[in-house]
Amino acid sequence: MSDIPFTLDQLRILKAISTEGSFKRAADSLYVSQPAVSLQVQNLEKQLNVPLFDRGGRRAQLTEAGHLLLSYGERIISLCQETCRAIEDLQNLQGGTLIVGASQTTGTYLIPRMIGLFREKYSDVSVQLQVHSTRRTSWAVANGQVDLAIIGGEVPTELQETLNIIPYADDELALILPPNHILAQEETIHKEDLYKLNFITLDSQSTIRKVIDKVLTRYEINPKRLKIEMELNSIEAIKNAVQSGLGAAFVSTTAIEKELEMGVLHQAKIQDVNIGRTLAVIVNPSRYCSKAAEAFSQEILPKFSTRKEFANLDTLYKSGVEIK
Repeated sequence: MSDIPFTLDQLRILKAISTEGSFKRAADSLYVSQPAVSLQVQNLEKQLNVPLFDRGGRRAQLTEAGHLLLSYGERIISLCQETCRAIEDLQNLQGGTLIVGASQTTGTYLIPRMIGLFREKYSDVSVQLQVHSTRRTSWAVANGQVDLAIIGGEVPTELQETLNIIPYADDELALILPPNHILAQEETIHKEDLYKLNFITLDSQSTIRKVIDKVLTRYEINPKRLKIEMELNSIEAIKNAVQSGLGAAFVSTTAIEKELEMGVLHQAKIQDVNIGRTLAVIVNPSRYCSKAAEAFSQEILPKFSTRKEFANLDTLYKSGVEIK
């Protein structure tokens, strides 16, 4: 094949079909007609001389060749987007885009405050915040879809040599109770008291839940003995449930500052037990660092950090650096 047998538009269509699961929904997401999408796929298959979709099922399923093309196509699209952002940088922060990634708690309660400060100085820069699981966020940074991210979980093993992982801040996970709970009257509670409580948690696969279970085990508290009253899918839902007297929960202290001030939640202290985790900033040093990302890293990140590693931000984007 002497000429490149596909276009960027065809790669975008392939990615949309894979994401949406059907030609129609892909067409809707791209604001084109379904026949136009079908024609582009037919032309692409003819140019490559391989089928890209198994058309036997109700959902559009990629063939092995389709998966292979998609994996390279996503990297090509990402590199094209990176190129456009590098060109935008020639305007010296008069425009451009900053994309920040985060896991749920940091993305909901911490990073919006950072973005607010950044926009006060760089109002012309478009800022996007993507909140996903630690694993998905790590891959987005590795693939160049996100400039930098703040995460609370563990970076996938296969990415730990690719990304720079730098400790950023200590995040305390507090035990919260309704203010009228009998244990809310105690200055501290004992480890055994935890087995008497009804807990409201995120699902068992969530990053925070795994951290809590790991730390409790370290303090010789058996997580399996805790009575799980219900599992909810957001920190806000958990806080509301605790306020309503439905149980107790462990949540980040950054998520309950207002509620503690208002007195609608009580933070209980557990004797000789401190539950917390370390938040980390992750970047891909092999990817282009935009002026917007550099400004955010130099001017905003240090304001919220509790770790001395951020005294020297030159290490953040230096290739091969991993500080743990």
